[in-house]
Amino acid sequence: MRLEGRKILVTGAASGIGFATAKVFLREGANVALLDHNRDGLASAVARLSGGPRQIASALADVTSEAELAMAVVDASSALGGLDGVVNAAGLDLMRDFDAMTSAEWARVLAVNLTGPCLVCQAALPALKMAGRGTIVNIASGAALRPLGARTAYCASKAGLVMFGKALSMDLAAFNIRVNSICPGIIDTPMFRASFESADHPEEELSKILDRYVIRRVGRPDDIANAALYLTSEESAYVTGSSFAIDGGRTFH
Repeated sequence: MRLEGRKILVTGAASGIGFATAKVFLREGANVALLDHNRDGLASAVARLSGGPRQIASALADVTSEAELAMAVVDASSALGGLDGVVNAAGLDLMRDFDAMTSAEWARVLAVNLTGPCLVCQAALPALKMAGRGTIVNIASGAALRPLGARTAYCASKAGLVMFGKALSMDLAAFNIRVNSICPGIIDTPMFRASFESADHPEEELSKILDRYVIRRVGRPDDIANAALYLTSEESAYVTGSSFAIDGGRTFH
C-alpha cells in the first residue's frame, strides 16, 4: 500500500506502460483515472482493472487537444475527489529517414510526445496545487539519452521531454510538487513490436536490437511501472528533476 489514498491520473492508459502503471498503482492503494484517446481500448482497460476496492475513473481525450484535456482532467479530478499525481505515458513513435519525413509527421510526434505532457501538466496543475503536494512522472525514452537512426523526431521529442521535466521541477518545487522522468529501453508494448515485426526477418531484426543491451531481453511494462511507483511514492521524497534510465544497460553499452 505504498500509494494508499493517492489520486493519480495516467495518460496512455489503454495499453502498454500506461496500463501497467495503472494496474500497479491500483494494487498499491491509489485511486486512478485512466486517460486515453482510444475509446474501445480505454473501455477494455477499465473493465480489466475494475472489481477491486480502489476507485477507477476514465477520461477520453487526445493529449494534443487542449480543450479535450481541460474537460477530461476536470472530470477525472471530480471523479476521484482531486488529483495529487500524474504519469504521462502517452507516446508516439515514428521510423522515417530524415529526407523522407514530412513537416506534418515531425509536428505530430512533437505534439504527442512533448506538447501533450505539457498540456496535461497545465490542466492538472490547479488540482495538484489544491492537494498541497504532487508528483509528475514523464515517460521519456532511452532515445533521449542515446540517439537512434531514422528517428530524428522521436529522439528530439523525448530529449525535450526530459529537459521539460527538469525545468518544470524548478518551477513547481515551491508547491511541493516533484517532477521526474523515466527513460525506458525496449519494452514489450504494441509500439515496440510494430518497430520490428514489419521487417523482412523479424527475428533477425530483434536480435540486432538486443545486441545493444547488457541485459539481453525485452523489458516488461511492469519494469517501468515499478519505477514510476518509486517516483510517485514517498520513498522518492528527496528526488526531483531527475531522469532514470530503465533500459537494461543500453545507455552505457
